[in-house]
Amino acid sequence: MKMWNKCWAVVMLVTFVIAGNTQANDCVPRELDFGIVCVCNATYCDDTPDNDPKIPESGTVYWYISSRSGLRLNLSQARFNSCEASSDTPVLTVDPSRRYQTIFGFGGAFTDSTGINIRNLSRAAQDQIIRTYYGRNGSRYSLGRIPIGGTDFSTRPYTYDDSTGDVSLRHFSLAPEDYNYKIPYIRRAIELNPDVRFVSSAWSAPAWMKTNQRINGLLGFLERRYYGTYVDYLIRFLQEYRNNGINVWGISTGNEPFNAFVPFDRLNVMAWTPRTVTEWVANYAGPMLENSEFNATKILLLDDQRFELPWVAAIVFRNPKAKHYISGTAVHWYFDQFFPSSILDDTHNLSPDKFILMTEACTGANILDNPKVALGSWERGQEYVLSIIEYMNHWGIGWIDWNLVLNRQGGPNWINNYVDAPIIVNPETDEFFKQPMYYALKHFSRFVERGSVRININNNLSNVKSTAFVTPSNEVVVVLYNRSNREEDVVLEDPNNGPVCLKLLPYSINTIIYAQ
Repeated sequence: MKMWNKCWAVVMLVTFVIAGNTQANDCVPRELDFGIVCVCNATYCDDTPDNDPKIPESGTVYWYISSRSGLRLNLSQARFNSCEASSDTPVLTVDPSRRYQTIFGFGGAFTDSTGINIRNLSRAAQDQIIRTYYGRNGSRYSLGRIPIGGTDFSTRPYTYDDSTGDVSLRHFSLAPEDYNYKIPYIRRAIELNPDVRFVSSAWSAPAWMKTNQRINGLLGFLERRYYGTYVDYLIRFLQEYRNNGINVWGISTGNEPFNAFVPFDRLNVMAWTPRTVTEWVANYAGPMLENSEFNATKILLLDDQRFELPWVAAIVFRNPKAKHYISGTAVHWYFDQFFPSSILDDTHNLSPDKFILMTEACTGANILDNPKVALGSWERGQEYVLSIIEYMNHWGIGWIDWNLVLNRQGGPNWINNYVDAPIIVNPETDEFFKQPMYYALKHFSRFVERGSVRININNNLSNVKSTAFVTPSNEVVVVLYNRSNREEDVVLEDPNNGPVCLKLLPYSINTIIYAQ
């Protein structure tokens, strides 16, 4: 029986050496309430340099590691065929010939609260935040979500036309929040990544268009007489954002419409049922967008929890007109732990030509989560990485975080619905804290570029979760998460390259990259 101890030693010794060669800015760690954060300010932030070799030389593996113990995308190196496995060491086999969905990207939401918190920092620190998400040395986010009007993560309830009965939309106008908190930072993201794509969602139509005459509240449906007016309202939004240099790739049928059936829920919301949204898409939104200058804009169905997928998608897609106009389904992650990922498979199999995009996730949202912001929590980062792996392995084309930035309270939020975020600002010292959630997402967004294709990797291990991709530049990218409190030895086997041995640190995210 041959062991890999020599190989493990070599792999671990080169950690930090390679990172030093690429002149990475290392994490400045700070132990806070629940674990380690990386501290950034106006002049310094950890990064992953753009001059990292894009494709490792033949036989070489690059290996980025983040761990509960404090590593943050630290770079190591290993080689194929440099060691042999013991008979009881698990083998993870990558099969690039078995290909699945094409990946569209990763990103976060430009809410009012995000902009308010960024604006509370110095201009130099503001630029650092946008770079750390959208810059080449940062997460390389390729997606962004833009609320249409206000959300609960605003300081007030509002839409773009709150003038009662204004069916001609004469009083339509973007809000001060758009000009102060959204547009400037969105445009900066576009400067950093011109290929970024935006999906937009309205939380509610103007109250006067709804049956309950409120921006929130129980059973507030869009009145049928305003079905066309509401499409005109959305098209005006698309025009105004384009006039400000922002093109919107996709627009959903509305954020979390089923919250309107929950008594005492205070979230901004507008109700849809599968049958009413089918009629609206088939006879109004679809044809009106198609006949407008925005006929390339994608329509995304649902924008709500995945447990609603079976009956929503089945009913809507039975209508040929509605199905024609819908490009894909937007899904949120809340309550995922109670409903199997097979629901995603069933939705894909129902209409394989329609994509599935995860458009909202955050921790700290559960009623028992206290505090709402758990600074440095590795457990919350673990929730992110396990969710991303699950969505990738079940036909998701991307994964979009909720607020890009919040404060230490988890707001502001006009109904006090505070949650956590990957980056938390500390304006008193002109700093911001990058939490484990940030690095969980970066392990994917930094390396799995748009146009990558998910490939097969066999994995029946309980403690090590995995997913794998081939990128447009013909790299194989494998992401492994060891959710055990002990080291796990595994072999990664590629049919074209052979085996490479990996010792996965306890509670560690591992991104492995090599030439196909």
